[in-house]
Amino acid sequence: MRLWDYRLLKVLPDKFIISQWRECIVIKRQWEKGTLKHRLVSYVMNYDKGYFGLYVNKLLEEFNNRNIKFNRKLADEITDFILEGKDVKYISNNFHHYLEHNNRYLKQCYYNLQEKADRGIISEEEWEKIWHECNEVVKDLM
Repeated sequence: MRLWDYRLLKVLPDKFIISQWRECIVIKRQWEKGTLKHRLVSYVMNYDKGYFGLYVNKLLEEFNNRNIKFNRKLADEITDFILEGKDVKYISNNFHHYLEHNNRYLKQCYYNLQEKADRGIISEEEWEKIWHECNEVVKDLM
């Protein structure tokens, strides 16, 4: 389980962006039940739920950009969870990212994707898009 660095959402292959949606649903459900204890994502509970809402909105924007269908009912469930007792204006358009999604984490995610490409999980064409979009940014972080 992982929340990809928000800067990579636009270049993730479709199967990864769809998996990210599933993971957000699981995170929401486990957070709601108080059972979210996965080391790679439990940091989300250290933040206001609005951060999670902004991340999910960014993810769903990418779905819309790619014309990927998603379950609107599940998106509404996440919104209801985030808004519990708050005004709808609570989720702003000003994106605030998790502090854990820093440059080091971006590199970790990038190299995770590179390994998937090396193992044939990501096609050469998909990796080429990721590399083209992110290589300069990651290289500058070295």
